[in-house]
Amino acid sequence: MRRKPSSPLPQRHGLDAARLKLPSEGPWRSLRDHLVERLPRVASSRIDEMLAEDRIWGVCGPLGLDAPFVPDSYIWFHRDLPVEVPVPFEIGVVHRDDDIVVADKPHFLATIPRGQHIMQTALVKLRDSLGLPDLSPAHRLDRVTAGLVLFVARRELRGKYQTMFRDRVVHKEYEAIAPYDPALSLPRVVRSRIVKERGIITAFEVDGEPNAETHVSLVEHRGGLGRYRLKPLTGRTHQLRLHMSGLGVPIVNDDFYPVVRERPLDDFSSPLQLLARDLSFVDPVSGVRRSFRSRLELSAWS
Repeated sequence: MRRKPSSPLPQRHGLDAARLKLPSEGPWRSLRDHLVERLPRVASSRIDEMLAEDRIWGVCGPLGLDAPFVPDSYIWFHRDLPVEVPVPFEIGVVHRDDDIVVADKPHFLATIPRGQHIMQTALVKLRDSLGLPDLSPAHRLDRVTAGLVLFVARRELRGKYQTMFRDRVVHKEYEAIAPYDPALSLPRVVRSRIVKERGIITAFEVDGEPNAETHVSLVEHRGGLGRYRLKPLTGRTHQLRLHMSGLGVPIVNDDFYPVVRERPLDDFSSPLQLLARDLSFVDPVSGVRRSFRSRLELSAWS
């Protein structure tokens, strides 16, 4: 199999350049004409600026306004960054060695760049602060969930650590603060079928063979609230939030379940009371058992 060429552009702000492969054929005489048609969300004047300022590169260097359309070739460029509201919480590092970084992600910080969140993401911040351009996440946490995220420091090891999460051999425990219901019998295992459709922000439960399983137990309670230990045996989207809501004790400050509530992106006042507390696994590189614990605390309890 023919290897894709590597980017001639270095990272910018911890972000790799975007790569596009041009079609094998088409009516375009120039690269500019193709990009105007292919990138309708980018103003044609902006494409002209990028070409004039040597911001779009091919394998051999920058491409100008007169660059021809070359079938099956690759181009690279850095996308314009959105205006982002800074997340006013620091990301902590629980562990770092030559292979992995275990970070304590705060509430409201996305794990990876996506949509409106680019610079204000754990991946970009850690690449920049630790000087690790090849850093990549082995798994993800929701933007509104705090706690432990495992990152891989070396590109060649990425697959080994990601496979652990795919094969569900990583032990994960979460802590949640939710209403206390004395009538709710715990501990228990909650099983259901969860579906997440593209373009819809929430997931939902449907009839059918269960694909999500969570062990729920109550650690303690006071003042009408309970502190719960959640052990997911699967990793469906919003699984813990859905299962707690389904038990009649939705997690404190959940804007999705049971009812969707709009929250401005600059409102950091009421974080979801869900924390990825513990992470343990047998290291696929060294064979050593590793265990990590978050240093963060949930504000509704502490």
